[in-house]
Amino acid sequence: MAGRSEGLALESLWHAPSTAPGDGIDVRGGLLPADLAALYPGELAVALVNERPTVIGNFVSSVDGVVALGPSEPAAGGGEISGFSAADRYMMALLRALADVVVVGAGTVRVGTRHRWTADFLAPTLATALAAWRADLWLSAQPTTIVVTASGNLDPAHPGLSAPDVPVIVATTPAGAERLNAQPLPANMKVAPVGSNDLVPAGAILELIRGTGARLALCEGGPHLFGEMLRARLIDELFLTVAPQIVGRAKAHRLGLVEGTSFSESHGRWSNLLSVRRAGDDLFLRYRFER
Repeated sequence: MAGRSEGLALESLWHAPSTAPGDGIDVRGGLLPADLAALYPGELAVALVNERPTVIGNFVSSVDGVVALGPSEPAAGGGEISGFSAADRYMMALLRALADVVVVGAGTVRVGTRHRWTADFLAPTLATALAAWRADLWLSAQPTTIVVTASGNLDPAHPGLSAPDVPVIVATTPAGAERLNAQPLPANMKVAPVGSNDLVPAGAILELIRGTGARLALCEGGPHLFGEMLRARLIDELFLTVAPQIVGRAKAHRLGLVEGTSFSESHGRWSNLLSVRRAGDDLFLRYRFER
C-alpha cells in the first residue's frame, strides 16, 4: 500500500461560508505558492487567537475511529492507519510548514524511530517550496519540536531529537528531567521540568509554547496527549484525515479519549465543520472548536 494517493491533489468539496476570518483577526497562511497549490488548490489559513498561542490538531483516523493501534503493535504509527497515504503526508507537511511549534508525546517519538517533525521530512521533493513558504511567512527555518514525557524515557540520540537544525524542548517532570540530564544531550535540546509528580499538565505545555514566542502550535498526539489538551479547552481546530479502512481492534486508541475520563468530561465542546477535501478515497475534514 506504500504510496497510496501519490500525486493526487486535495480537491475542495465544500467549505463553510464563514471560513474567512473577520477584520482585525491575525491569520497565518493564505494562498499557497504554485508548487504547493498544485496539490492543495486554494487557501490554507488559520485564524490566530490573540490572548494565547493558537493550537491546532492533526490526526489520521480509520473509518471506525482508530488513530493508534496501541501497545499490541508498538511499531505501528499513523502510516498503518492511513494506508501510507501520500496525500495525508502532504497535509501534515503543510500544517508543519505553517506552525511555529510541533507538539508530540513520547509514545509518538518512540514509534517514529527515524522520524523528524518537520515539513521537509514528510515531503522531501517539495522541501524547497515548503521552506520558501515559511520564509514568506517570516517563520524560522524549522518549527520547534516539543516532546511531552512524564517519565523522561527518551533516547536523546533519536534522529528527530538530535538534528542540529531543529530546536527541541522536552516538557517533563522533575524526575523525568533528572533522568534525561543524566545522559549526554544534543546541543539543540533543552529539558524543561514543568510538570509535577507523574504528570505534565496541559496548561504547563501551553505556557511552554508561549515561552517560545510561538503564535501557532500543531499537536500531533498521540491520542492521550490530544485528549488532555482538548479537555483543557486548548485545541482550537482539528484537521482530521479519514482513511478508507476498518481497523476493528478492540484495544486500539480512539481520538481524544483520556483514561479514567468520561466522554463529557474530556470533550464538552461543539465543533463546527469548516471544510471538506478529498484525495482519491481519503477525506480531509477541518473543524473549529467553539471557545
